[in-house]
Amino acid sequence: MSRVGKKPIPIVDGVTVDVNGPMVTVKGSKGELSREFPHFISITVDDGQVQVDRKNESKPARSMHGTTRALIANMIEGVANGFSKTLLIEGVGFEGVMKGRDIVLSLGYSHDITYTPPEGVDIVVNNNTEVVCSGTDCQKVGQAAAQIRSYYKAEPYKGKGVRYSDETIRRKVGKAVA
Repeated sequence: MSRVGKKPIPIVDGVTVDVNGPMVTVKGSKGELSREFPHFISITVDDGQVQVDRKNESKPARSMHGTTRALIANMIEGVANGFSKTLLIEGVGFEGVMKGRDIVLSLGYSHDITYTPPEGVDIVVNNNTEVVCSGTDCQKVGQAAAQIRSYYKAEPYKGKGVRYSDETIRRKVGKAVA
């Protein structure tokens, strides 16, 4: 039995969870999320908790048991509090500027990079060097942050590039003069 999958998920105040067959809809103060889950997973709501069980012991059912529980827990957390990722831009002349809903990144290339966030993800730039991606869907927020970071990952010699705020870059020593 999955240790993660058998833990019940507490429903936070102000959040409603509706289960309609394989479709789960979660509504809260920040918005609404719905997702369809495999038919071999059973989802029930009772006593302010969501319980996830598997209908059989097949390999796909066992592998999706804990995953389903984690996805539903993230949906509840997202509509209650939301998710955010903070990126830092470091380097001389490196910056990010908001232009409408898009972010324009100057990362030392011969051209600027324009990134349009997906629906449901909000991006805010502070001091031209701090980018905050936020939204209700954990996967979309993480994907948007990873996409922005992928344009110029922080390099180990000078530390230039885009990195997560909680990421540490292992610095390397440059060439030694003989």
